[in-house]
Amino acid sequence: MIDKPLLVLDFDGVIVDGIKEYWSSSYQTCLNICSAKEKEIISFSSEIPAAFKTLRPWVHYGWEMVILAAECSDKTSQLHLKGIETFSKNYSKECTSALNRRGWTPFKLQEALNQTRREAISNNFNQWLNLHQPFSLVTQRLKKLEKEGIEFAVLTTKSIEFTKKILDCFDLQPKLVFGHESGSKVDVLKQLLEKRIIRGFIEDRRTTLEKVLEDQTLGSIPCYLASWGYLKPQDLNNLPSDIKLLNLDILREPISKWS
Repeated sequence: MIDKPLLVLDFDGVIVDGIKEYWSSSYQTCLNICSAKEKEIISFSSEIPAAFKTLRPWVHYGWEMVILAAECSDKTSQLHLKGIETFSKNYSKECTSALNRRGWTPFKLQEALNQTRREAISNNFNQWLNLHQPFSLVTQRLKKLEKEGIEFAVLTTKSIEFTKKILDCFDLQPKLVFGHESGSKVDVLKQLLEKRIIRGFIEDRRTTLEKVLEDQTLGSIPCYLASWGYLKPQDLNNLPSDIKLLNLDILREPISKWS
């Protein structure tokens, strides 16, 4: 067991606001993979559609954003026909249906999205980086953790490759970085808990925190919902007592005062 305690944080919506990059990369990926016939009925905008912003809290994996970009930009899509509220209530089912209609697979979309990002980084790294806005109070707080004798780790469904590039530019040096390649967040936390004392897990996805709470082996991990993240409207309703709402004022305090 390593002596130094560890604070584990999600990345998108907790450390960084990347909504501009999500849209830019997602619609460019659509342009790259759509057939000529599909492009005739899809009209992309450089402005981020309201539906894309609204549905961002439902996104778990990057490939889902490509689906949303296509749905937002296609006037014949189920998103346009049914509306945002209906689409969000059946989010997983609607994404699967959209995949099937377009003949796409999650693997194909994730690989295409990764390639789009690599090309953007290669062509103009600074432009790509500037599409990401750090939550400055969060990054400042992480840089002060060392004074409390605490290290931090990043646990995200983003690729490790791109996460590390952004962290480096924010001048953040986490002890560990885990991406979608590392397995589920619950499994990663289980592995970490065998070697480290975890002082907290900060997420903006309530369902992820609830999955952590369901696993009895992870009962020692304090769970925090980031109030500044990509939250669904209902996420704050009847919040379980084991999930603490973390706002930026509390974040400034020593971790021992969070609970």
